[in-house]
Amino acid sequence: MARKPSAEQFAQRAYDLGLLTERQLQAIWGEFRRRDIPLEEFQAVALRKNLLTNYQFERIERGEHSGFFYGDYRTLYFVGSGSFARVYRAAHRETGEIRAVKVLRTRFRDDEITRDQFLREGKMGMTLRHDNIVPIYEVHSEAKNPFLVMEFVEGYSLREFVKIRKRLEPVEATRLLRDLMAGLDYAFKKGITHRDLKMSNVLVASTGTAKLVDFGLAAATARLSDEELANLPNPRTIDYAGLERATGVKKDDLRSDIFFAGVIYYHMLAGVSPLHETKDRIQRLSITRFQGVTPIIQLAPTLPRQVVQMVSRAMELNPSRRYESPAAMLADIEAALKKLEAGESLEDGQPAASVQQQPAEETPTSAAPATDRRRSVMVVESNPQLQDALRNGLKEAGYRVLVIGDVDRALSRFEEGADLTPADCVVFSTNSLGAAAVAGFNRLGAVRHTHATPCILLVDKRHAQAAAKADTEDHRITLKMPVAFSHFRDEIARLIELRSLN
Repeated sequence: MARKPSAEQFAQRAYDLGLLTERQLQAIWGEFRRRDIPLEEFQAVALRKNLLTNYQFERIERGEHSGFFYGDYRTLYFVGSGSFARVYRAAHRETGEIRAVKVLRTRFRDDEITRDQFLREGKMGMTLRHDNIVPIYEVHSEAKNPFLVMEFVEGYSLREFVKIRKRLEPVEATRLLRDLMAGLDYAFKKGITHRDLKMSNVLVASTGTAKLVDFGLAAATARLSDEELANLPNPRTIDYAGLERATGVKKDDLRSDIFFAGVIYYHMLAGVSPLHETKDRIQRLSITRFQGVTPIIQLAPTLPRQVVQMVSRAMELNPSRRYESPAAMLADIEAALKKLEAGESLEDGQPAASVQQQPAEETPTSAAPATDRRRSVMVVESNPQLQDALRNGLKEAGYRVLVIGDVDRALSRFEEGADLTPADCVVFSTNSLGAAAVAGFNRLGAVRHTHATPCILLVDKRHAQAAAKADTEDHRITLKMPVAFSHFRDEIARLIELRSLN
C-alpha cells in the first residue's frame, strides 16, 4: 500500500498536475501558521474553497498522473459509465463552464470499429440542437484519449428516476414521453433515428425536462447481420435486432424507435419493463420475448383509457398498426396530456377497465374540503423524493395533485384566458428551487387574474433569506420546513375555504 503523502508533498503533486496554481496554494497555506499540518486539514481547506474535489483529492493521493484533464476540461467528478465510455463532470480550465466529458474506455481505443463508431456518434450528435436532446459541442479524436464534450444535465437517468419513484402518475409519465417524442420527431425530420432507445438513455433534468442521449448508432451497425450483432462486445442495438427479426421489417425502421418509446412509457406507468430483462443475447433476439408482453391494463387497471391505448398502439407487434411516425404519436400525446392536466383523465368519464370505484388512494377523506368537485393542488418542486411525499400526502387528503418541477412551466398553466383554473391552491417549495420558488410565488400574486389564487411558500432553512422577500397576504402565506403535514394540509383547506367565502 502506497505511503500517505504529507500535506506539502500533496500540494506539490497538485501543483505539478496543474490542478492548483501558486496563488491558490498560497490561499490554502494562508489558513495556517505552518506547513507541517495533517493532510486532512489541507484537504478540508481546499474543499471549502472549491479548489479541489474529493474525486481529484483521492486520485492525487493515490499517486495517479493522468485523467485529470481532457483537452481544456478539468475533470471534477466521475458520473457513470456504459459499455463503451465513461462520463465525467468537468469544468473548462479558463471559463469554468461545466460540461459532461464522455471518454472512450481504454480497452476500445485500439479497436478501430468501436473507435470510429464512437466518433461517428459524436459527429452526428453535433448536428442535433433541440431542447429534448443533449447537445454535443466538441468531438476530439486524439488516438490516446478520444472524447466528446456535451451538456451536463443536472438530474437522473430515467432508469434511476423510476427506480426511486417506483411508478409514475399518468400525467408525469406522459409529460416525459412528450419530451422524448419531441426529440425523436426533430431527429427523424433530419433523417436520424436513435436505435438505442432505453431508460438509461433518457435523462430527467432537475427542471423535469426529459432529454435524449446517444444518437448515431444506426449508421454504425446497419451493415451487420443479427448473428454479427450478437457476437459484438456489448452490442447496443441487439434489442432492435430482436424486434425487427420478430416483425420482419428492415433494419433502421423508424417504427422500431416508436416501439421502444412505448416500452419506456409502459415501464414508467407500471413500474416494470414489459420485456423480460436479460443479458443473454440469444434470449434478447428471441421472438417470444416480444410476443409474451403482459397487457399493461392487467398491471395498472386504473390507468386512463387514452394512456392504455397509446401504450398498446406504440407497442403493436405488427408494424403497420403501430404509430407511423413520432409526429403521429406526439399528436396523441399532446391531446391526452391536455385532458390529463385538466383532470379529464378518461375519454368517457368512466373508470378504465370497468372499475366501478375510485382506487383507495384517490378516495377523499374528511380532511379535504367538502365540495361538489375534488379540489386540486399544484406543487412546484423538482426533488423527486419530496415530490412523492407531497403528492402522496395530498392524495390521501382527497386532493387532485399536479406536480411540476419548473417554476416557469407552472406559471404558464395560469395564462390569462385559459378555460380552466389549473389548481385551487399552489404550493411553491424552496427545497430544491430556492430563490426561483420565491420569485414564482411573487409572480403569481403580482398578476391581476391570479392574484386571488391561494398560495403557500414552503421555506427551507437554507433559503430563509430569499424567502424574506416573499409578498404575503391573508391568502398567500409561508410555512417553515420541516412542517407537520397535518398543519400543512389544514392550511391548504383554510386558504381554499377563505377564497370561496370571498
